[in-house]
Amino acid sequence: MELQEVKRSADDHNYFIKDESVMTSALEVLTELSSKKYLILLAKGDLIPNAVAVANIVTENMLKGNSSIKDIKLDSIISDEDGQMISNIQIILVKN
Repeated sequence: MELQEVKRSADDHNYFIKDESVMTSALEVLTELSSKKYLILLAKGDLIPNAVAVANIVTENMLKGNSSIKDIKLDSIISDEDGQMISNIQIILVKN
């Protein structure tokens, strides 16, 4: 499994899912979402199931009734280096 870098800026609403425990990511997302109206979860390749799990944990368990999934976008790109296809997901979480 490939490790991904954290690519967040302080004023950005993007959260890149890392190769770590799903619950750790969910707690980080909950912390970020507490100070923002929405947050965009981004993941690539093998980390897509983790992003889906984090979104479900946050919306169905931690903030049940106070948050929702606004949109989910899936995409794939073909790498120029080796021609492999890499899938991406973008999940928008919104506080109600």
